[in-house]
Amino acid sequence: MEMKITFPGGEKVNAEINNRIIPTDQPIEGGGEGTAPSPFDYFLASLGTCAGIYVLSFCQQRQIVTEGLALTQRMEFATTEDGKKKLVKVVIEIDLPPGFPEKYRNAIVKTAGLCSVKKVLMEPPEFMITAS
Repeated sequence: MEMKITFPGGEKVNAEINNRIIPTDQPIEGGGEGTAPSPFDYFLASLGTCAGIYVLSFCQQRQIVTEGLALTQRMEFATTEDGKKKLVKVVIEIDLPPGFPEKYRNAIVKTAGLCSVKKVLMEPPEFMITAS
């Protein structure tokens, strides 16, 4: 699998994958125009949306109504000794729809934890950066 990273101007950086473009931009306070999420915003969103697709599939497979189903993701940051913000905790709360079967409450929480993005963080890949 390959992804092409391009630079359309300003602080914008695009990722091109599977004939789709994922645009990024820096916030105005970071020198960008704020026209798209930042790369870190996409990273955070990938955690919640990944858990979300597992939760949605869980309900669909059991024919559980998904109206009212939502996830709320909260991020906790700490300040490092050099003054930078560091992500230290991600909490995902599943807002269950009315009438959700109580017998599935623990199972849907476990299912959300199967998220492949989270799994990659738990066992990170090797990174190698080169220039040619």
